[in-house]
Amino acid sequence: MSTTIRTGGLIALLAVLAGCAGRDFVRPSPEAFRLGHTTYAQVVERMGESRAVSDGVQNGQKVRSITYRYTTTTDTSWETGVVPVRTVVFYFHQERLVGYAFVSSFKTDSTDFDETKLAALSKGHTTRAEVLQLLGQPSAYYIPPMVTATAGEAIGYGYARREASGRYRAFSKTLRITFDAQDRVADIAYTSSGVK
Repeated sequence: MSTTIRTGGLIALLAVLAGCAGRDFVRPSPEAFRLGHTTYAQVVERMGESRAVSDGVQNGQKVRSITYRYTTTTDTSWETGVVPVRTVVFYFHQERLVGYAFVSSFKTDSTDFDETKLAALSKGHTTRAEVLQLLGQPSAYYIPPMVTATAGEAIGYGYARREASGRYRAFSKTLRITFDAQDRVADIAYTSSGVK
């Protein structure tokens, strides 16, 4: 009987621990993480060590990325039947922050956006203020080399979800809008994958 209780207690503890993965964090703000100024060490100091670090090349320049992810089965997701997940990726060039992208399927800070509004955007005409009015606050920000040096700066929107059912069905979408020197839309890049 003692073995049954201990085994049952262990199973219950493992079930509770399985309900969370990663350390919880809040959506980054442009004031807290300043592109071109915030260092790699400052992000790690604030967010903790990341288990997902990778190096790559963006527009011919070396870029390091670090990823943080938090998921739980004890909170509410933006959509019914979806596992709530929060992810942020920080990008660095020469130890300085050059971009970050935050994605969440939590109800409290979902980054879902209405891609049907993209038809209202016009290259060379739509201003940054009009983009923000149409799509809301972005969840991603980029400067060179994450965008070409001639492009200036970009903002992004992203959303991803995975169904909580036994079948693995996932969907993701990302939007990156680059601005010119006059703060007008210079480029629009939208991608989606998976089952909507």
